[in-house]
Amino acid sequence: MVLRRLADPEFFEAFAASLVNPEEPAPQPSYGCRDPLLGLVADDGPPTSRKSHHRLLKYLRREALPTTFCVGCGGGTVLNAFAHAVDEMAIDPRGIVCVTGIGCSSWIPSPYFLCDTLHTTHGRAIAFATGVKVMRPLMKVIVIAGDGDLAGIGGNHLIHAARRNLDLTVFLVNNFIYGMTGGQVSPTTPFGAKTTTTPYKNVEHPFKIADIVAAAGGSYVARWTTYHAFQLMESMQNAIAKKGFSFVEIISQCPVSFGKMTGMGDPVSQLKHLRDASIHIDDAKDIPEEELENRFVVGKLVERQRAEFGDGLQGLIAARRKSLRSQLDIGLRQDTSALETGR
Repeated sequence: MVLRRLADPEFFEAFAASLVNPEEPAPQPSYGCRDPLLGLVADDGPPTSRKSHHRLLKYLRREALPTTFCVGCGGGTVLNAFAHAVDEMAIDPRGIVCVTGIGCSSWIPSPYFLCDTLHTTHGRAIAFATGVKVMRPLMKVIVIAGDGDLAGIGGNHLIHAARRNLDLTVFLVNNFIYGMTGGQVSPTTPFGAKTTTTPYKNVEHPFKIADIVAAAGGSYVARWTTYHAFQLMESMQNAIAKKGFSFVEIISQCPVSFGKMTGMGDPVSQLKHLRDASIHIDDAKDIPEEELENRFVVGKLVERQRAEFGDGLQGLIAARRKSLRSQLDIGLRQDTSALETGR
């Protein structure tokens, strides 16, 4: 209940009220049908040798466990939330293709999540995912990668994928730095922060990457942090279910690479910072932009209906095939007529 109270205070308060008044039914979590804090199940086998394991272990590649994430990394939280989202939506992993690039966050789907996975070249995850979705439109194609991969070298692919509105789901894990390669400045590094390549301070203004995707035309765009574990899980489900280009920016702690340069090497301190610096989009509407400079505006930024690229493409293909068949039929009839008349 400690984690519940920290991450989902509204549910905790309602649950506590139901304990005081037993006539009031206990509330159901708003994020889905199952409680991620109640996940232990028993192994099959003799009662004397029975051990407990988590019901979501079936979604993970056991041979790759334990993970190699740094202590306190938010990557494990994202993997946890993603597995819960898939489980609650009852999606068969055989119908999922996860695509990723290069970086710490790219280890979330590959090698840990048990589905077909493309581990691609740096910055090209969305380009590969586009090819998969066009050729296999019935598959759920999900991209999970970091800010350096998707907003840096892959930034052009990101905004054009949002513009064309192909039915992809993208989870961008934003830890504000190139963590795996030594802690270099990234497109989302806060102004004034120190990194290995900006040892005095960063004088570049960062991307507000979710806002950019929303402006580029994404059908569903949201932003949450790894502190907001339950809200993140619900947002992942909404993104996967939404037809069109869906995007969730996940602000994550990086106590090793980012933390050592900013004086926040303690993951708990970073999580508290994510909590204290976050403000819901509904509460941020009337606040001047300059006052939100160092805040994380969380929640759903955009949800809209737009024509989806894949449907349009498949429609063009079907129309062209019909036209070609018609032309072929006309040509065959003309050839048959010529044979009959001898002309």
